[in-house]
Amino acid sequence: MSGILWTVLGIGLFVVGLLFSIWFHELGHFLWARRFGMRVPQFMVGFGPTLWSRQRGETEHGIKAIPLGGYIRIVGMIPPAKADDEPRAYGRLRRMIEEVRGAALDDIQPGDEGRVFYRKPWWQRVIVMSAGPVHNLILASLLFTVILVGFGIPQGTSLTINTVSECVLPAGSPVQDCSTPIDSDGQACAVGDNGCDLPPASPAAQAGLRAGDRITAVDGEAVSQWEQVQDLIRVSAGDTRRFTVDRNGQSEELSVTPLPNLVYLTAEDAEAGAVTEVGFVGVSPVVPRVQQSITEVPAAIGGYIARAGEALINLPERIPSVFGAAFLGDERGQNDPIGVVGVSRLSGEYFALPEPLVDKFIFFLTLLAAVNMVLFLFNLVPIYPLDGGHVAGALYEKARSVWARVRNKPDPGPFDIARLMPVAYVVAAFFVLLSGMLLIADIVNPITLN
Repeated sequence: MSGILWTVLGIGLFVVGLLFSIWFHELGHFLWARRFGMRVPQFMVGFGPTLWSRQRGETEHGIKAIPLGGYIRIVGMIPPAKADDEPRAYGRLRRMIEEVRGAALDDIQPGDEGRVFYRKPWWQRVIVMSAGPVHNLILASLLFTVILVGFGIPQGTSLTINTVSECVLPAGSPVQDCSTPIDSDGQACAVGDNGCDLPPASPAAQAGLRAGDRITAVDGEAVSQWEQVQDLIRVSAGDTRRFTVDRNGQSEELSVTPLPNLVYLTAEDAEAGAVTEVGFVGVSPVVPRVQQSITEVPAAIGGYIARAGEALINLPERIPSVFGAAFLGDERGQNDPIGVVGVSRLSGEYFALPEPLVDKFIFFLTLLAAVNMVLFLFNLVPIYPLDGGHVAGALYEKARSVWARVRNKPDPGPFDIARLMPVAYVVAAFFVLLSGMLLIADIVNPITLN
């Protein structure tokens, strides 16, 4: 397959995985809502115009045009207002609350009195609203288990060559193939321009190194670790080295002259845009994967949760960097948040690399597991209209009821979540703006595998 087809496959596979993750999230809400007798008129994946739908029982199942989320509509999510519990709001804000309340109450049909959301016990509402994020956690845990136990994790390196680069591309170059002309800075250019030419062939390709070759010596000195080979290459720009390799049981000697190339040596260098000139040959080693015991999975998943949680906590402080990358031409930080388009792009880029098929599949599973882990934590943030906001409202209602009983007061009844609609609009507006900013940044200044 060509690089373009592999890229399309990588993007398409991630989109399908994302849609499945959204569906599985909503399935958690749906199953428990039905389990507790709530009526669910709609189960939708996506937002916007409906592309396809089918009525099954009392629920319409469908797919909408914008695959950035999903929802199920449960009857009676907002309780009717009480005479002594009217929102202390006037004008446009008051009308907004009452319009939302009216739309929610219009869903209630004769016979729904015992099936509405707000009449159910608080613990049932907590389970229903937590089930979606928990489904994301379950899916992420299953994917990570498959990766850790089924495929294993990379540990160490070998002296066997895994891939051989066809050409040399400078660090940070947006060019991803060897057939596009570049200038001295690695930017795409037109043939005929001063300094514009095809990327130079890699020293490994020129010397005849092949995937599967096992390096046994350099300049006659035996090597036992890949790091020895790597260190010799880095300090040998322009100097010819004699590589002895074992190829299908036969020893062969090849002359290799590393080219000077600009690279990021560390993640911190990549973040700061600091490049270093080193020798470059264009080979990567086979990295053995070691299968993990099932008993090691919980600790590994706990580590993933901690890192995803840290990323969410640090999200606000990264917003100025994303804004600068999207609108001011600033360098995109490697630790900046990334949107759906950006993650899809990474999936496509990796699939286009000359990596073994199993590595492409593992990368896809890792991306999908990471997305589900973020969805799990993000949706539990106790802010309305997220699932965590509904959970917090039910818990507050229970705490208020207990406090009233302790004081020998009547139960105040369901918490009027319609009061939080102004907060919901602010939160929704924030996420729409953030999503738009990430979309622009992912298009004009993307994070790439380079």
